[in-house]
Amino acid sequence: MLSGDAGSPYMANPARSKLQERTRMETGNTDIKDRIDELRAQIAENNRLYYVESAPVISDYEYDMLMNELIALEKEHPEFVTPDSPTQKVGSDLKRKEDGAAGGRTETMPQTHEFAQYPHKYPMLSLGNTYDISEVEAFAERAGKSLHSGFTYSCELKFDGTAICLTYINGVLFRALTRGDGTIGDDVTENVRRIGNIPQRLHGTGYPEEFEIRGEIYMPYAAFDRLNEERLRDEDQPFANPRNAASGSLKLINPEEVGHRGLECTLYHIPGENLPFQTHDQALKAAAGWGLPVSDKRKICHSISEIEEYINYWDTARKALPFATDGIVIKINELPYQKELGYTAKFPRWAVAYKFKAEQALTKVLSIDYQVGRTGAVTPVANLEPVLLSGTTVKRATLHNAEQMQQLDIRIGDYVYVEKGGEIIPKITGVDTDRREPGTVMPVFPDKCPDCGTTLVRDEGEARYFCPNADGCPTQIKGKLVHFISRKAMNVIAGDATIDQLYSLGYVRTPADFYGLTKDMLLNLEGWKDRSAQRFLDSLEASKKTGFDHVLFALGIRYVGETTARSLARHFRNIDALMAADRDTLLSVDDIGEVIADSILEWFGSPAHLQEIERLRKAGLKFSMDEESAPESSALEGLTIVISGNFSVSRDEIKGMIIGNGGKNSSSVSGKTSYLLAGEKPGPEKIRKARDLGVEIIDEARFRAMLAASGSQAGNSGETPSSEGSPANAGKEKEPVQPTLF
Repeated sequence: MLSGDAGSPYMANPARSKLQERTRMETGNTDIKDRIDELRAQIAENNRLYYVESAPVISDYEYDMLMNELIALEKEHPEFVTPDSPTQKVGSDLKRKEDGAAGGRTETMPQTHEFAQYPHKYPMLSLGNTYDISEVEAFAERAGKSLHSGFTYSCELKFDGTAICLTYINGVLFRALTRGDGTIGDDVTENVRRIGNIPQRLHGTGYPEEFEIRGEIYMPYAAFDRLNEERLRDEDQPFANPRNAASGSLKLINPEEVGHRGLECTLYHIPGENLPFQTHDQALKAAAGWGLPVSDKRKICHSISEIEEYINYWDTARKALPFATDGIVIKINELPYQKELGYTAKFPRWAVAYKFKAEQALTKVLSIDYQVGRTGAVTPVANLEPVLLSGTTVKRATLHNAEQMQQLDIRIGDYVYVEKGGEIIPKITGVDTDRREPGTVMPVFPDKCPDCGTTLVRDEGEARYFCPNADGCPTQIKGKLVHFISRKAMNVIAGDATIDQLYSLGYVRTPADFYGLTKDMLLNLEGWKDRSAQRFLDSLEASKKTGFDHVLFALGIRYVGETTARSLARHFRNIDALMAADRDTLLSVDDIGEVIADSILEWFGSPAHLQEIERLRKAGLKFSMDEESAPESSALEGLTIVISGNFSVSRDEIKGMIIGNGGKNSSSVSGKTSYLLAGEKPGPEKIRKARDLGVEIIDEARFRAMLAASGSQAGNSGETPSSEGSPANAGKEKEPVQPTLF
């Protein structure tokens, strides 16, 4: 996801002036500031999902539109521009300490761990991009006016993978770093050594004693399909697209497993200040001679017409490639001219990326299913005549809700346009009504649950219909069982497929049924062996040691999340006191409002739920707080602390220290917040909100000092970290050397 530098001199947007004029007319400065903050928060969250989680939820195009709007507003209102704005920095793939999957769980991401981090010799910047060929023409025109002398362009495919920086010393691979935040990257050298087309030792002669070369690690379609088949067999969530798979695979714990993933690499840039080359093309030809993987599909162009010819060719030809590519990169070929044009804070002025529009396909709607989600929401899904799209075969696409079906005016038998924006999840974007056969009628959204037959309900203001039969609808029952065994609840080693097996044989209908399972019963399940059965039973036995707050969360009471469950457990100390509480008593608990109180009363008002609690109690689960779970101290009594950023220990440990010393941890800054505890790289929105509300911001050293003053152990790290990573000391790093692309 390369953000468009629509605010730079070479990325003019004809629609921008209209946006600015509309903003100026319709909103005041306060509204504009609010919109800027909203855009920054949305972009930051989508950066996290894309770069860190490898699980994007919007297309590149949708992301770029958010970024372009932010750039336009900041350009019109420079008084609101701040150094931490996403327009001023690249996205980061650095893994936070609390990220990382738990072993044995079914996760979207593969199991990862924290890598050593090293600074880049030259910052790895992003690229300005566009979907409009006229902006490429404007880029070429500006380059011509600035440089005057004759120059050429290097046009290359834009590979859709994850950026990598390789360092070779004396011809031997020394280090491989991810992009990270552009200045610091994760050391993934051992994993990169397992990628077949990256040489450990260079061939030939003439390479510098030490140099960096940058490029993209990607996963070909064939390897992607093979990996997803394996993940489905192993009850793991398949990857959404090859880019996610490549990014996730690069950060696996086991380097040997990386070697089995089928990753490949293409290198496209050698940074440096005194390179022995006059052109970018010469540098890549030399790299190829040393045995480094360089794309053979680049072309030197001499005019905008040649550039457009190259773009038009690959817009069609890319569909036959064995790997994903989402655009064309156009670079000034001559290295002295690159240096002359220089950089913005975020992008090089000598390069631009043209992004292909999302690939579309026309196919027929064969039928429409209505699926019940775990929360009871009913979602329509179109079954399609199989069609090849972005390297994969698409057979189904979500229609989201009844309103979208009406907006599309979709019918069974219609020919529809299917799109994979950014090669994520396919969606239907339009209907070809010219091909509609006579007599087709609009499908009627069901009024009863397709799973259990219960009449559906629709809350006021909601777009979705829900099945209210939470305790009798099979899909919802299975969803609650999955929630009960989840890592943050009872932490039982199992996944969705196991629940399906246990449910289909009638072994499990409620959480208490788990504790009546025997090895003989489990061995009746397809694919189960003695070892897997014993492992599952051991996990169930271990879950009996889970604390009361986790058990309360595992029950799945609507609106009672982790934090609320913890507050309730600490306040009432046991399940009997909680069950006996009336509405006013519940409302007296911090953060318990009327909606949550009513939900708790309704849940405990069910005889079936009370019976379930007794069964779980007899199974040995904890329904009261242990004596040892009493606060270590009262140092933080009455204080609400929000945390943000990275610390010397995991965020879960920090939360435990807050709670263990009488405090309360909250996820968002509000007028009730006592302190914002900011580690390294805290969220800018939380910092801003804390300052706006007058909430005091403290660092980890100050936090530990507060605990030490009361005699608390203050965690297990052993040392009190310095305040060098605190917000007050941010931005004092050594001035980087000349930046370079990727």
